[in-house]
Amino acid sequence: MSRHPTTKWAQRSDKVFITIELPDAKDLKLSLQPEGQFSFYATSGSDKIPYELDFELYDKVNVEESKAAVGLRNICYLVKKAERKWWSRLLKQEGKPPVYLKVDWDKWVDEDEDDGVGDTEVGDMDFSKLGMDDGDDVSDDDADQVEDDNERGKAQVGDAAKEKAKGEEASGAANSDESEAKA
Repeated sequence: MSRHPTTKWAQRSDKVFITIELPDAKDLKLSLQPEGQFSFYATSGSDKIPYELDFELYDKVNVEESKAAVGLRNICYLVKKAERKWWSRLLKQEGKPPVYLKVDWDKWVDEDEDDGVGDTEVGDMDFSKLGMDDGDDVSDDDADQVEDDNERGKAQVGDAAKEKAKGEEASGAANSDESEAKA
């Protein structure tokens, strides 16, 4: 009998992020149908324990624009929605979701905060670096902001190092003054 891996999800108006937490997944099979049928199968561990998922997503999806990235600890699936709208839940089935399905609060954005920009990075999976994304999701303003933040961080590190050096010089001068006074 197969097990169900812990699966997290989050959404934007135009896409859904599905992260399947399964370290060292082998024999991986992913299937996504335009109607929203999502299937996953893999084995894990030295005993090759089988894991699977099979559920129907809330609405139709665009299979051609959806992407998967397999990492050492998880499988990230970026599912492009057929229509740009918010889903009230991940699954078409109403009621309480399965216990293995959880909201990914690290990726979650509220509907009123969604600007649809800068969503190419999914946890530790950056689809743009895998050659699977053309990078259109990241605006020039976002890239400039990241660059500014990096420069600001470098400046702060540099200032801290200067302060530490000044403190060490002052401490060294005080120690040499004490040595001369004792002599």
